[in-house]
Amino acid sequence: MTQSLQIFIEYKIKKETINEYEQVMKEILQELPSYEASNIEWFVASDQPYLYVEMFEVPTTSHYHVLKKLRQSEDHRLFGIIIPMVEGGASAIHCWAFERKKQGDQS
Repeated sequence: MTQSLQIFIEYKIKKETINEYEQVMKEILQELPSYEASNIEWFVASDQPYLYVEMFEVPTTSHYHVLKKLRQSEDHRLFGIIIPMVEGGASAIHCWAFERKKQGDQS
């Protein structure tokens, strides 16, 4: 059985768009489960102004690649709304996928 992947998405929002961004994010957080994302969490950095991180799990690497592409797409009807609010645009939306390690794993 394959284990799910932990996804991290990180980006910095332009100060003047914070309120609008946070409103759109409420919709994005509701949309993510339709892409089989689960255990969704959303954070703002306490030591770096306007830096946001999303964390969630997806069942496969394919899910990760699809979501990464969509989250960086200005053409997506919902995800694309925040791209102009991100410092640096789509290329500054950083996405990583991690596999959970168990204690004692050597590989």
